[in-house]
Formats: sequence, C-alpha cells, structure tokens
Amino acid sequence: MSFIDKIDPILNAIPAIKRPASPLSLRDKLKWTGFVLVVYFFLFSIPAIGSNTAVLNQPALQLINIIFAARVGSLITVGIGPIVLASIVLQLLQGSGVIKVNMEDPVEKARFQGVQKLAAIIIAVVESFIFVATGYVPITSAALFNLVAVQLAIGAICVIFLDEIMAKYGITSGLNMFIAGGVAFSIISGTVNIILVEAAAAISAGGASAIPNAILAFGPLFFAAIVFLISIYAYDIKVELPLVFSQFRGVGGRLPIPLLYTSVLPVILATSFELSLTVWFRFIANVTGTFAGLAKFLALYQNSSGQLNLVGGLLYLISPSFPLPYSAPYGIGGYSTYFSYLATATSQLYLPWGGIVMVPEVIHIILYTITLVILCIIFGRFWIEMTGQNPKNVANQLQEIGWQIPGFRRDPRVIEGVLNKYIPTIAVLGSAFVGLLAALATLTGAVGTGVGILLTVGIMYMIYQQLEQEGALGAVPGLEKMVNQ
Repeated sequence: MSFIDKIDPILNAIPAIKRPASPLSLRDKLKWTGFVLVVYFFLFSIPAIGSNTAVLNQPALQLINIIFAARVGSLITVGIGPIVLASIVLQLLQGSGVIKVNMEDPVEKARFQGVQKLAAIIIAVVESFIFVATGYVPITSAALFNLVAVQLAIGAICVIFLDEIMAKYGITSGLNMFIAGGVAFSIISGTVNIILVEAAAAISAGGASAIPNAILAFGPLFFAAIVFLISIYAYDIKVELPLVFSQFRGVGGRLPIPLLYTSVLPVILATSFELSLTVWFRFIANVTGTFAGLAKFLALYQNSSGQLNLVGGLLYLISPSFPLPYSAPYGIGGYSTYFSYLATATSQLYLPWGGIVMVPEVIHIILYTITLVILCIIFGRFWIEMTGQNPKNVANQLQEIGWQIPGFRRDPRVIEGVLNKYIPTIAVLGSAFVGLLAALATLTGAVGTGVGILLTVGIMYMIYQQLEQEGALGAVPGLEKMVNQ
C-alpha cells in the first residue's frame, strides 16, 4: 500500500465540491463565475480583525498581492499561494518519480487532486501563522496573534474552495479569475487614487513645470499600456506546420506552435517561487548563534515600524524586492528619483567569511532579471512535460487523429523528430520572453505590474480560445462582439 493509499481516510474527510450532474450552459457558467468573484471581492475588502489596516494599501506589496491574488491585511492575505506551492511540490515529486500516479486512472487522479488540496490547506494554515509571526501582517496587539492568524487561515481555505467551484462550474480556473480581478482592481485603484491625484496636484501647483509633471504622473499607466500591447502582439506570433489528413487526400490543416507556447504559466510559477521564499525566509531574520552568518548571507531583513523588510542578502539580489520608498516610481518626479536611486544605491551582502560587501543596485537589477528568465525557462520546460505538450505526446496525438506532416512518413517517431526542432526551442524563447517583459515592466513601475498585465492578457486569451473551441461565443447575445473588439 502506497503512502497516498494510506491517507485516503483523511482525504475522504475533506469537503469536496461535486461536479454538476450535467454539462452547464455558458449562461450558467457565467452566473457561477460572477457569484465566485463577488464572494472573492467580499473577502478581499474585509480587513482581518486585529490587523493594522494601514498595510492594506501599501504600494510595496502590489506585486505580491497580484501574484498571489491577495490583499495583505485582508481575509485573503495568503491568496492563491498555497494552491500554487502545493501544485509545484507535488508535480515535482511526480516528475522525479518519488510518487507515481497514473493520471489516466480516474481513481488515482482524484486521489492525487485530493492530496494536492490537503497540501494546500496545510500550507495555508502554516503560511497564515508565518505572516502574523514575522510581522508581515502587523497586528494591533500581541494578544490578538491567534485571532488574526486563524482569520487568515479561514480566508485562505475559502479561496481554495472557491477555486474548486470555479474549476467545476465557472468559465475558467479560480486562479485565473482571481489574478485577473486583482490586476483590474490594482490598475483602477492605482489610476484613481495615485495617478489622477498626483496629476491634479501638479496642475494645481502651477508654474512652468505643471504640465510636464502632470504628464509624468501618468508614466506607470503608459508603461502598463506598452506591456499590454506587446503582450497582445506576442500572442499572435506563431510557427505553423502544415498537416495533411492521411485518410482523405486534399484535406489539410496547420499545427500552430505559438511563441507563448507555455502561455504565462512560467511567470506565475517563477514569481510565486521567488515571493514565497521572501515570506518563508522571514523565519531566519532573527537567527543567532552558529547559523547567524549564513542566515544574513541568504536574506537580510530590516525592522521598519514593526515590519520586516528584505533589504539585502542573496535572496534580495534575485527577487523583485526594493527598499521603501522606491518600490514603485509613483509621485511627481518619481521616475527621476527612482532611476537615480537604482543607478547609485547599494545593498548589503553579508559574507560569513568576509563581512559585509556593498552591492550596487544595478547588479541587483541584472541578477533579478537573469534569475527570473532562468526560472521561467526551467518552469516552462517542466510545464510542457507535466501537461503532455512535449513533442512525443503531441506526435502521438496527431498520429491517433490521423494527421501527418506532408513529405514525412506516417510514424509518430518521425513526427516527433520534426516537432523536436520547434517545440523545445519555441518554449524556451517564449518563457524567456515573458520573463524579460515581466522584469522590464516591474522595474519601470507599470501600474498593475508587468507580471499582472501578462497574466491578465494570457488569461483573457485562454478564455477566448476556450469559448471559441466550445462554440459558445454565439450562445450569449453580444458576447462574440464584445470579445472580438
């Protein structure tokens, strides 16, 4: 009996969302999607009782909020982090052969999904206590520690079940919708509460620089629009391989291999991994004794107003963290100050064998970008293997359907050889591209963040493809016209 078999009693005790008895219409899926989003934003807007509500609107937390579809200080502070982390860990274990699951067997697949849900719940509870214990979510009184942590845990578990409802009743996964909703909220709130306010203040100040300063205030929105347009353009770049149907002469088609073959999933996984480390490593901030030097080398945290901020160390150099108030170039004259800071400032890297070394922020930018690109490539290659999008599986699928590449024998090994010339290379290039674009947008302070915009465009594109494949665009009056605008 395997380990997974032994925990069946625990899995059976976990509540599960039943699948609909019959396929849902598009109208029903839209209703369920709307219901889940209403509940999600309800939790999004309620601060945890006993937490310091000032943390709710900190610009420095914008990237973390978007990636985890969260709002630090609210009931969904933990967001989708546990779901993503549980998925990464279990797929790594499966891919490495530590656990073996036949995903073609409905029983084993359901058990694997149950284990993933259990792991996500455990991680949600642990992370909730970490967030409070490390001051990530400041509390008004030490006596309220358990109360706040329990609220965050309940909120995180609610998100897990909302994601399951969306997967079975909605038009896409909950992770997709929560991220897109968070990005939309970030762009709207950032524009209304920061950009328009700063532009109005610049005009009210008068003087020769009033108009230039007002225009400069829209810089984050401008960069967001640039990233949005580049993302849309990138989704249309593809290589198309000609296909013919072996059983009917003259019947042909094309196999599109898009530049973003892995979509933006590598960015989700890579950035979630980096930001998860910045949360988990907060536990070593106050380590003393033998391992104090190693802890400072890995991650150097600074206590600011009762909250720990990552300001140095190896983890800082590979993460998108920047010291306050330079987390985003908001404000009149913000870009001038921001870029000047990045060009001249330094951070601390503690070497256990040689003391503190000052590292220029330019090095931080380079290392962060390189690390993000490398992680995107690794997760991109990993993802095509785990999801069956590698050349071998695609070749077998074409063979089963009856398609073949003209000029080549109808043999899956031959087709696989042809696909090997395209899919791995395109997957690497696409993963590297989204990594670079996300890093560029993050460094330029695009409202909604580059990762958030990439994710939103990717999610919109996936939903469009799904609706198109299901022939559902015409099912609701006006929907086809709306999505094609």
